[in-house]
Amino acid sequence: MSTLTDLTITAAAAGMAKGYFTSEELTIAHVEAMEQAADLNAFITETPEIALERAKESDARRAAGNAQGTMDGIPIAVKDLFCTEGVLTTAGSHILDGFRPTYESTVTTKLRDAGAVMLGKTNLDEFAMGSANITSYYGPVKNPWKGQGDGKDGKDLVPGGSSGGSAAAVAARIALGATGTDTGGSIRQPASFTGIVGLKPTYGRCSRWGIVAFASSLDQAGPLTRTVEDAAHMLTVMAGHDAKDSTSAPIAVPDFAAGLNAGVKGLKVGIPKEYTLDGMPSEIQALWTQGMDWLKDQGAECAPVSLPHTKYALPAYYIVAPAEASSNLARYDGVRYGLRVAGDSLDEMYEATRGEGFGDEVRRRVLIGTYVLSAGYYDAYYIKAQRVRTLIAEDFRKAFEQVDVLLTPTAPSAAFAIGEKMDDPVAMYLNDVFTVPASMAGLPAISIPAGLDSGGLPLGLQLIAKPFDEETLLRAAAALEAAAGFDAKPGGAG
Repeated sequence: MSTLTDLTITAAAAGMAKGYFTSEELTIAHVEAMEQAADLNAFITETPEIALERAKESDARRAAGNAQGTMDGIPIAVKDLFCTEGVLTTAGSHILDGFRPTYESTVTTKLRDAGAVMLGKTNLDEFAMGSANITSYYGPVKNPWKGQGDGKDGKDLVPGGSSGGSAAAVAARIALGATGTDTGGSIRQPASFTGIVGLKPTYGRCSRWGIVAFASSLDQAGPLTRTVEDAAHMLTVMAGHDAKDSTSAPIAVPDFAAGLNAGVKGLKVGIPKEYTLDGMPSEIQALWTQGMDWLKDQGAECAPVSLPHTKYALPAYYIVAPAEASSNLARYDGVRYGLRVAGDSLDEMYEATRGEGFGDEVRRRVLIGTYVLSAGYYDAYYIKAQRVRTLIAEDFRKAFEQVDVLLTPTAPSAAFAIGEKMDDPVAMYLNDVFTVPASMAGLPAISIPAGLDSGGLPLGLQLIAKPFDEETLLRAAAALEAAAGFDAKPGGAG
């Protein structure tokens, strides 16, 4: 049954519809694959009993002619930032020890109602703060890919972050798809590092209700899958207005998979000149050029555009996101849920709980955020960063008056070894240089696996589209995916 784990979501749905196999068989194959890939540390909590129960329910629906659509019976992984009723939800942090929500996030409710089968909760950087999946209280996640040369021989590599567990699970063929969240690139960068598709929808396209908050004006849920078509199917289920989330957009959800084969003939593709960085690896520049050629060959027109405030996106992000994090994480006090460390007074209990419960990176960002919000610095940092954010969004708005989508690299490098860059937070933050601008502007963006570097590691290309124009984004992504023909797998996967 090992071949069942090599299927796409679309192919698995078709196979079940034709009676070639059941959801229970499909789920058992993935549970067994999870056991064999335990050393990746992709999951914090595995839920095989829940998975098999939901698989049997799916098979019963299908037998009665009541299948719920493409996601019915599909085994997926859920990032452990989504609250799941009765199932441990940790956000990768010690401070949420023992937290079992009495409610389910809107996104996972939609997936469950569509018949998706939850295999477990995936590992992530603590509170989604990281670009390498090394800050989790539950240990680092290993990338299923192995590199050669450049000092990487035999070393375990990072899967990217913060949705590294979800990305590793999909790449290693232990889940057909997974949910992730993207605040500054946390879906797209791991997708690039693991050779899969990662889609960040427009801010407001998916409800944030029931997702543990990092930076509320940036966080957005999205799918990680092995194909663009699978991402479209997952997003169709995950998206939609939610009255419980005031930032959720009251916009109708189309069938995102319906127009995937429309092609890109006549589409205008912008190439932002500011995304050419000094010292950028020549392989990434070459792949970017190759991506332009692939789209031109299919009838698209590529044109240079300027996003002049791009260089300010990363520093502005690392003011706005920590500021919001410091406010959001104030609720973790040891009183109502999660970890509690005793103290002689209430203040001491707060201090002891937070001191033991939060890891170094979370503390660093909370301190940065508290500083930039403090009296005397609020105007100089936070307000100025918000003004810069407005300018970044305006750059994109002007660019989209000329073009339909933008094409850029996803990340400035391939996956690096676990342990690299750990002592240099700024070097780690630079992993987000290509993904943060779209996040600051709230735009939909997707990473598509497009090639391998000289060490055999995957590299991704990113497409960015206008707000709520995921249909054009996915159409362009499907064309790029078809041209790239990326079919490489990590060693031993499947």
